[in-house]
Amino acid sequence: MRSMLPALLMTSMASIPAMAAVAHNDPYIWLEEFSSPKAMAWVKSHNNKSTSLLELDSRYKTLYQEALAIGSAKDRIPMPSFLQGEIYNFWKDSDHLRGIWRKTSLEEYRNATPHWQTVLDIDALGKAEGKSWVLHGIDCFQPDQRLCLISLSDGGEDAAEIREFDLTTKQFVKDGFHLPRGKHRVTWEDKDHLLIATDWTKDDLTESGYPFIVKRLARGQSLDQAQEIYRGNKNDGGYGVTPTTLRDGQNNALTVIERPLDTFHHQSFVLTKTGIKQLPIPDKASLVELVAGRVILSLDESWQNGSTLFSAGSIVSIDLDALLQSPDQLKARLVWQPTAKEAFNGLTSTKNRLLLSILDNVQGRAIAFTPTANNQWTAETLPLPDKLAIELGSSDSQSDRAFIEVSGFVTPSTLYLADTAQDKIESVKALPPQFDASKDVVEQLEATSTDGTKIPYFVVHRKNIKYDGTTPTLMTAYGGFQVSNTPYYSASIGKLWLEKGGAFVLANIRGGGEFGPAWHEAGLGTKRQIIYDDFASVAKDLIARKITSPRHLGIQGGSNGGLLMGVEMTQHPELWKAVVIQVPLLDMLRISKIAAGASWQGEYGDVNQDPKVRAFWERLSPYHNLKQGVKYPEPFIFTTTKDDRVGPQHARKFAARMEEMKLPFYYYENTEGGHGSGADLKQTARTQALTMTYLYRKLL
Repeated sequence: MRSMLPALLMTSMASIPAMAAVAHNDPYIWLEEFSSPKAMAWVKSHNNKSTSLLELDSRYKTLYQEALAIGSAKDRIPMPSFLQGEIYNFWKDSDHLRGIWRKTSLEEYRNATPHWQTVLDIDALGKAEGKSWVLHGIDCFQPDQRLCLISLSDGGEDAAEIREFDLTTKQFVKDGFHLPRGKHRVTWEDKDHLLIATDWTKDDLTESGYPFIVKRLARGQSLDQAQEIYRGNKNDGGYGVTPTTLRDGQNNALTVIERPLDTFHHQSFVLTKTGIKQLPIPDKASLVELVAGRVILSLDESWQNGSTLFSAGSIVSIDLDALLQSPDQLKARLVWQPTAKEAFNGLTSTKNRLLLSILDNVQGRAIAFTPTANNQWTAETLPLPDKLAIELGSSDSQSDRAFIEVSGFVTPSTLYLADTAQDKIESVKALPPQFDASKDVVEQLEATSTDGTKIPYFVVHRKNIKYDGTTPTLMTAYGGFQVSNTPYYSASIGKLWLEKGGAFVLANIRGGGEFGPAWHEAGLGTKRQIIYDDFASVAKDLIARKITSPRHLGIQGGSNGGLLMGVEMTQHPELWKAVVIQVPLLDMLRISKIAAGASWQGEYGDVNQDPKVRAFWERLSPYHNLKQGVKYPEPFIFTTTKDDRVGPQHARKFAARMEEMKLPFYYYENTEGGHGSGADLKQTARTQALTMTYLYRKLL
């Protein structure tokens, strides 16, 4: 180990002058001061210039009205959650822009127009307290399901205030648990104790801005009285140390603490009678559920467990009692293993069963697993429609019922209620068509990337399309963090784009999870160019098929997808006429200095410590690779001031660099909204209308 120190120190020291040079040569560092008067004056000026042009377009008003009508429509499916034997739902409409939390009975929920009782009104709460509250989460203690932790964000940012709420009284608990604004990680240990990771002092955060110390807080204690039970390291990567309590339908419990090493690797610890114990499992394995006394693990890398090798992407189980008795000697059993075209997509549990959502060539399937003797499992595929997206909804820990949503690009969502104990599944809600899809068809096609790999993609277009390259086409992808993009029903895309004759393309490029961990790992770090090649290859395939052409092809993506858009714009300006860059990452050399950017080094690599990573992003970072004299498409750059995850700084600096080069662009920064399109329905509708107006101006 000692022999490695000089080399490590040299790498570290060598990176400091380079980073200093970047900062010194960057004329737009001042735009990183996201709320300074100078920066906000710049934002206001550019907002006014862009919105005045777009909102004066004759199409804008209609697009805004359509987007708002879609977002506030009364006939949407009220997505349900099982709680206290009733059905709860969080709902937004034109009368409740920030939303109401409400409840009804299951029988009443089956009706076309259920009678709802309001539990918590977020609009009224914000008005009474003079805050721009956005509901960020609800966590109710099991099995009582009476006391809940309510997370409230001011303006939509990731940081939130947490308060204890009583479902019986419909009031916040007087002198109950309360955490001030922060990026908290909280779980119920029992009714009177919370396990909390937060910024206990200003120094108790990682370089990414996330907590690394877990403490136990008893009811009635002040935060400074909480007792430390676990400490990670200030240099930890990822999203912060996270405590979680898993419970099953028999009220067995297991407290888990994850300590992130980077974005995807973490150590797993469990709380036993003799203290915190680390589990001997891979760093890319997660304890995700507890079912009938079995601990469920999701494997994102292979695991040699004794004489058994479990492949990456598999789901396995371990007996809870055995784990607690001998946490250093685990014996796992296989629950599910993917084939070459399959991938794990999500899971949940009921009182006695595990429900799994998988992808089969990017098509959805749901499987119910029942535990049997000797920690074995039996499987039954649920009878749901084929070739559609399947998303698991709320499940009931007091029965074997669960809601499942099924939808497709031109197939409105249907909500099913599955009772796996009775082998019964029924449709309980169906979304009426939100746009006319009678003239459209969905195809799944393949493009060949630069290394010969086949890249699947979906295209939705008119049945009578003319293959002459004139169809206005909007293409999107994400390509990162093992996030899978599957077919989905979007009323806004359908009404505002497809219904008016446009085509829509969803590319399943590498970096995502559509084909399991290997599909993601193919584009990690300095291998990332293949992700961008995949996307460009799909575009070239569309053009070769004469579905569209560069004159009529636009692309859109947000967050990591915004980085994708920035790279595609700078690498292939000849392929696109329109580029929508939303809440993006664009300055990849200062990413660790902006918002939570340091937490994603597992995905992008560390430009501060690894010369190869730095050299890679010097060639690809969109902010640094805009060039004078190149004819780029005129992009629409969108961000939000309240985005404390990625930060508005990337978008601002990219726009400023374009302005310096006298390159045209549209820029819009919403002053609220967090890492999204808006904090309420009107803000979201405005963002959608501005975006679509831009696309029509460019692609028709």
